Amino acid sequence: MPQVYQFLVGKEAVAKRLDAYLAENMPSLSRSQVKKIIEGGFVTVNNCAPKVAQKLKENDTVQVSLPAPKPLETKPENIPLNVLHEDEDIIVINKPAGMVVHPAPGNYAGTLVNALLYHCPSLTGIGGVIRPGIVHRLDKGTSGTLVVAKNDLSHQTLSSQFKKHTIFRLYHCLVYGTMESDQGIVALPIGRDISHRKKMSVRTKKGRESVTNWKMLKGYRDFSWLEIKPETGRTHQIRVHLSGIGHPVVGDPVYGGVSRLANLKDKSLMESIKKLNRPILHASVLGFHHPRTKEYLEFTAPLPTEIQEILDIIQ
Repeated sequence: MPQVYQFLVGKEAVAKRLDAYLAENMPSLSRSQVKKIIEGGFVTVNNCAPKVAQKLKENDTVQVSLPAPKPLETKPENIPLNVLHEDEDIIVINKPAGMVVHPAPGNYAGTLVNALLYHCPSLTGIGGVIRPGIVHRLDKGTSGTLVVAKNDLSHQTLSSQFKKHTIFRLYHCLVYGTMESDQGIVALPIGRDISHRKKMSVRTKKGRESVTNWKMLKGYRDFSWLEIKPETGRTHQIRVHLSGIGHPVVGDPVYGGVSRLANLKDKSLMESIKKLNRPILHASVLGFHHPRTKEYLEFTAPLPTEIQEILDIIQ
């Protein structure tokens, strides 16, 4: 079934181009995607086929009928997994940096889902064909603990725990600069950046409540080593919040963690961080109640060797 959206144009949008209006009101779509759906006949204005650059009038009715996404044919792949725990209901993985969690345009193979389908053939159909068993995710460049549901009971129960923010998550990361205190809380709403729509930001018109607790474990001349406890689970939350307070995660290519490399006086360290080719952000601990037994479980993934080597250099 297609997804149907309807908008009534208000005074503030009079004379605005249709493509610009939809891009602003449908943040999941880029400007180029909006153009394609208009040209593809999936948009009407007052029940008529519009032009991409059509200027809107007050009380115009804009309707968008997005076609249902075509499911990806995800194939099992014999990719080694670092399994921290497995039983009939769940599997807990120590995900390496560089591995995408589920297939998407540009990453149809080599994902965690491809590996899981080979390791656990029964996952097919649990939680959808595109993201079988996936109840949360880690960014491509982030390593560490991740739990996957192996049946519908586990999927529903774990999803509920994540939705209620009762999951315990502990991260460690290296950021630029010395923190102003030993610990603190970042409570800034996160949404689409007002200028760069493909990025998340605290500079947003429609932000969602987001809370990140941080504690400085060690301070260096140019860096701080932090322990992070997020209370919410927004997209790129830790990276966005730390960048928003002026301390981007070292190695982060999107939120300022790479652009500040040029300021380092230690050129050898700079080259080592460049070669790392990932944000220095690791999901160390994951705790939750088992979906069947209700027992509280907690799993720890040790720091990857490449992160430990960077920490050894800067000591």
